[in-house]
Amino acid sequence: MILTGRSLCLPSPVTVQELFFVARDAGIIPDISLDPVLTTFLSLDSSAALQHQYVSLQRSMSSEQQTAFRNSLTEELGGSSRVTNGGVGVVALALSILFDQISQQVRVNGSTEGDLSAHRFQTKRIFGISSSSRIGRIIKSYLHHIPGIANNPEKIAETTELYDNWLKLEIIDHYERMTTKKRMSTLSMQQWLVGAAVHLHIRIHQIRLHSVPSGSAESLRRSYKTGFGQLIQGYTAYLFRNIRETPRPRKPRARTRQNDIFSITNMTCSSDQLFNISLVDPSVSADNETTTTNSTGDTSKSCKRDAPSEDFGPSVIKEGNETIVRVVNKKEVNGSSENSIGEDVSQLGLLVIEPHRNVSHSVQHHPCESPAIQQALVTRIMNALDLVQSKNFFLHSERVLHSLFKQREDFEFTTE
Repeated sequence: MILTGRSLCLPSPVTVQELFFVARDAGIIPDISLDPVLTTFLSLDSSAALQHQYVSLQRSMSSEQQTAFRNSLTEELGGSSRVTNGGVGVVALALSILFDQISQQVRVNGSTEGDLSAHRFQTKRIFGISSSSRIGRIIKSYLHHIPGIANNPEKIAETTELYDNWLKLEIIDHYERMTTKKRMSTLSMQQWLVGAAVHLHIRIHQIRLHSVPSGSAESLRRSYKTGFGQLIQGYTAYLFRNIRETPRPRKPRARTRQNDIFSITNMTCSSDQLFNISLVDPSVSADNETTTTNSTGDTSKSCKRDAPSEDFGPSVIKEGNETIVRVVNKKEVNGSSENSIGEDVSQLGLLVIEPHRNVSHSVQHHPCESPAIQQALVTRIMNALDLVQSKNFFLHSERVLHSLFKQREDFEFTTE
């Protein structure tokens, strides 16, 4: 027999879409895409982006704030208004962060006297990841040092090499934890991706400083390209394991008489009538109750019934030597009404994306559809992630990669 329709327990696309929108509106759809700040400043357009940011910030300030901004910036840069390679790569990224932090302080306090350094270390997130994570802490520390040493070739080369090694080792350990120690999660994916992106461009900057051969960056790019593909497979499997969904329960139809709620006890029927008999139960949905009542009525001609017991005792259906028993008593009826205070909570479904990311919902569907819904949601979520942009970050052609190596553009601003 070929199963069709509802027997397959397949959800409608509308049901899947409704649940996806519930998760999206609740803000629990995971996002492992690269922060736009990274993709902007770690690119061939970094110089134009930095200049645009600087001009935009200046325009939004009063003349007094502009003066305070430039004075604070000059102080942070060691008294210089020019930054070597300030318009490219990790140096442009560090200056972009510095611009934002100084402008925020100037707008709040009118100056940055003695507060800027402390404020920079209080940043809780960097490029979408926690700055207190191991990878986040290394990146934040490196970018904090860059503006003040960018004009010292030896110092920046030494510092960049040091942080290159630290970040490389941490990313290797992080990858191992995700793949072999079951530490996969959305947060761990975000941290690895940010770490790999920044590390690749730290290596590229070392090539600009003539500290390492150009082949080392190409080798690193290929390694991260392969690693990213493997982690995406692991992350997809992680979502399959963690996404769980239960529908909103169907509400039973209210009854006015107890005799309408429970079937008659001690019912004996012939075998050819057995499957037309149903015990009417409060848990049966309203959609099925009409059929149940009619079926019971149809069997009255061939089934012998005893009078209902006062305490709603065991309901019995006999077929040959088999007996099906369901015990129903007054405590069940009374208990269901006494628990009506929590009915609103109990009448909601639950959607879990991953640990600590869940939401209640009111979407109704057949319970057997949940496994298929869970699989469909994984596909829908993975399609919604901007994985193409993240993947392309590690797919630079040889021509683009060599253009990044050759980037040389200082950043300069006026102090008046």
